Amino acid sequence: MAANNDILEDYTRYLKIERAMSPNTAAAYRSDVAFFLESAGIPPEKVTPDDIIACLSRRIGYSKRSQARFLSALNSFFNYMISEKLIQENPCDMVDFPKIGRYLPEVLSLEEIEKLMDSVQLSDVTGVRDRAILEVLYGCGLRVSEVVGLRISDVFVKEKFVRVVGKGDKQRLVPIDGVAIEYVLKYLEMRQEPYDKASEDILFLNRFGRRLSRISVFNMVKRQAVIAGIHKEISPHTFRHSFATHLIENGADLRAVQEMLGHESIITTEIYTHIEKSVWQNTVLAHHPRK
Repeated sequence: MAANNDILEDYTRYLKIERAMSPNTAAAYRSDVAFFLESAGIPPEKVTPDDIIACLSRRIGYSKRSQARFLSALNSFFNYMISEKLIQENPCDMVDFPKIGRYLPEVLSLEEIEKLMDSVQLSDVTGVRDRAILEVLYGCGLRVSEVVGLRISDVFVKEKFVRVVGKGDKQRLVPIDGVAIEYVLKYLEMRQEPYDKASEDILFLNRFGRRLSRISVFNMVKRQAVIAGIHKEISPHTFRHSFATHLIENGADLRAVQEMLGHESIITTEIYTHIEKSVWQNTVLAHHPRK
């Protein structure tokens, strides 16, 4: 359907430019919408709530979270069509979202963080690089894509900041702690020659002198967890979540953590940092104006 392809192209541009979604997220939304339109076999302006419910019911074997993501993509698409005055009502408004619990990834304790860091052998450039990556993942709370994309020119040692390009190509400045700086500088002293001009400014290189892949960092984290004897199911994202949680538990301002993590909404940060109610209670009572 050529007409569907045209509107999908326009919708994808809208997601990237106006919604500032990352290319991966925009592609996932487009894929879900394209699947639905092909499955329904009718023009998007003719879609009814019953068509959406029927499609959801055919997606046997999908988790509630997966179904909710699929429905979110459709909801976004039909809201876009309303904004373009192609339809007047969103058919998703009459469809109930699956009830899912809050997703809380694993959190490492400070002792587990130290244990994992100490498990890295520092006898060669690879070990020093891996330790520096782990320190930056935890000490700056970065996403794995942000770490592999870091450039040497993004690291401001004297000012103790790193410049990060996050989701939607949005830049932010993130404080970097002394330990992370120490290992980044150690690595730079040993760093191998870059493969080509495009790799010259990339901070973390693989053994071929090229930019590291996200998968390489995932595999390294998994390997070090085994070596450290940590049995939790962790990934590079675990360090980001652990860092945010530890900051809040130590009394950091939620807005500051939001800015550091690059969250557009503070609601995301509140979900991300699943501290216990007692911590909030103690913080509120300690600063209550009528205590």
